[in-house]
Amino acid sequence: MHPRLLKTFLAVARTGNVTRAAQEVNLAQSSVSDQIQALETELGASLFTRARQGLSLTPAGEALKPYAEDLLALADDARAAVDTTKAGMAGSLSIGALETIASARLAPWLAGFRADHAGIDIKLRIAGSGDLLRRLGEGEIDVAFCFERPPVLDTDASDQRLARRVVAVEPLALIAPPRDNRADIDLAALAEKRFVATETGCVYRAMVDKAFGEAGLGKPRLAAEAGSIDAIAGLVAAGAGFGLVPRLAVAAAIERGEVAELAWPGPVRSADIVMVWRRRRAQPPALKALLEQFQEKCATVFRPELRKNK
Repeated sequence: MHPRLLKTFLAVARTGNVTRAAQEVNLAQSSVSDQIQALETELGASLFTRARQGLSLTPAGEALKPYAEDLLALADDARAAVDTTKAGMAGSLSIGALETIASARLAPWLAGFRADHAGIDIKLRIAGSGDLLRRLGEGEIDVAFCFERPPVLDTDASDQRLARRVVAVEPLALIAPPRDNRADIDLAALAEKRFVATETGCVYRAMVDKAFGEAGLGKPRLAAEAGSIDAIAGLVAAGAGFGLVPRLAVAAAIERGEVAELAWPGPVRSADIVMVWRRRRAQPPALKALLEQFQEKCATVFRPELRKNK
């Protein structure tokens, strides 16, 4: 079974749709169909059934799926093991991150890392948390930086292929329209306010729901749902409602006076930034260099104020 066929099979299994799978693996739809047919011919079994909702795995497909994942992971491990034997090979490093983390935390650190490891070809991929973890599991990226997902959202928590490390703790900021610049607000008043938040299922929305629940406020009253932190900040600045987001994402807007920061009346809220990577028998040299730097300098990598004092 060629790894290319297995990768295409997993893309179809995940999306349940040939068109979306073709986009993920950068192939024409006809090529995806041909590869699935070739794999079914090789195995002598049908792997998918077609229904109104899309393609679903047959019992044979369900049986193949975990082995396909393991075989692709093993192929990556084999390449990494060979890479470690090549003297002087720096290689490439594909880093995935949420946009807010990439711009506010990763960018300054990456400049220094690049200077120390000039031979490493670094690629930075921006995506949502779920997409980052998917790409990581499939070997499309080497390491991901994202906010820790609450247990209710974290379907990857039991994936033994992934290792995690908390690299920073970021406070959440309660933001309000600029005219609402009082220092604090009590729980009763906050419960009457309307909030701008991301949609249910997003890690940022889970932060808001958790903070409200732990403060005894139930669910937030929504003024609107937005697709990004920048959109939330813009809507709050325009007076649409309040927001509760990682402070690093809105620090500049707060400093410019576009939104006002209020004290959260409940328990102090924060969000962990985690570095996630795949466990391997042998790590590629470039990833090994990154992991070693975080092991040695984790306290300052995501703390700009500490770097300045060094």
